[in-house]
Amino acid sequence: MLSLNFIREHMQEVIDRLAIKNFNGSETIGRIVELDNFRRETQKKLDDIQSQNNQMAKEIGLLFQSGKAAEATLLKEKTGELKTQGKDLDLALENIKKELDDILVRVPNLPHPSVPLGKTPEDNLVVMQEGEILPIAATAVPHWDLTTKYDLIDFITGNKITGAGFPLYKGKGARLQRALINFFLDEAIKAGYEEVQPPYMVNAASAYATGQLPDKDAQMYHVGLDDLYLIPTAEVPVTNIYRDTILKIQDLPVKNVAYSACFRREAGSYGKDVRGLNRLHQFDKVEIVQIAHPDHSYEILEEMRTYVTGLLRKLGLPFRVLKLCGGDMSFTSALTYDMEVWSSAQARWLEVSSVSNFETFQSNRLKLRFKDETGKMQPAHTLNGSALALPRIVAALLENNQTPEGIEIPDVLVPYTGFERIGGKA
Repeated sequence: MLSLNFIREHMQEVIDRLAIKNFNGSETIGRIVELDNFRRETQKKLDDIQSQNNQMAKEIGLLFQSGKAAEATLLKEKTGELKTQGKDLDLALENIKKELDDILVRVPNLPHPSVPLGKTPEDNLVVMQEGEILPIAATAVPHWDLTTKYDLIDFITGNKITGAGFPLYKGKGARLQRALINFFLDEAIKAGYEEVQPPYMVNAASAYATGQLPDKDAQMYHVGLDDLYLIPTAEVPVTNIYRDTILKIQDLPVKNVAYSACFRREAGSYGKDVRGLNRLHQFDKVEIVQIAHPDHSYEILEEMRTYVTGLLRKLGLPFRVLKLCGGDMSFTSALTYDMEVWSSAQARWLEVSSVSNFETFQSNRLKLRFKDETGKMQPAHTLNGSALALPRIVAALLENNQTPEGIEIPDVLVPYTGFERIGGKA
């Protein structure tokens, strides 16, 4: 959530920067400032009434002590009228604050000045690309056929048990999943991240604090009876560890890693690009989260980007890094890099990670602060990234490493899988 003071002091800048995200903020920002003026005026009137009441209370006491009961009674009647006015102002102030909060939480984060202009993924900026893109072989098979051929994933039975988008992993397919999870966790721990194992459901306050509510309400699975939400990513519970927290400056940066299942309704997702593992309602992901000093958060974002590309390099997957344009960024992000891997059988790029800096947008909602060198409270910057999401990594590994003898397993995964090949003699 944007700071109300920042909006007041930089109104035109806020409108201009929101336009980069294709958000027309003129009317909304104008209404926010208007409501804040009403709030200030109403609060001043209320403070004045309370001050008058306090002064009159002292005068009434003195009048009674002086034997001037009639004058004291008249003054007491006036305080009653002021109290009634005060109640009316209290109610008005409550309504103003509610409308103001309702609008504020629907305003996106401001994009960083380096965010490129654009409206669609086609406008994203390719920052780097690495790895050889081989021409598609005549014998190349997409992963959904490979998983059937080698009995790795059963989409039909998953559909029977739950529904479309909930695959059943089997045998070496399940072991490959577990191997990737453990590999990603071990790599993150070696990089200085502390592992946590968070709940898979969060309350509305947690979903609000990281910006999923109200923006992504339609994309989340809601357990109505208990008013809980299945997490779309471990970012939500892990970041909420620090809700209503004051950190010491020497504690920064805080680095956490977590594995979790993730649940997304993906409403409106149809067509060939959602086949197989390309888009699921339930999937596994390892998430990295950092809480950083504002002076160092963009340096840390670059470190996180480098870390994720290092994982892709170790897996031997061709990849590219995109800086997202304003129109393709999330509601909460100030700057996002997407990492995509090349799918040889589908001949397309598959997103496997997003690494983002949210600056103070989440911490304002979280009430996550730290004491700076002078002892002053400041909101921290929050960052997170997928390191990595499994479904499309698995899809690319299967498709890119298929041979006539079977599917070769990357060397770094063999100690985790216990096998070097799927199919053939191994």
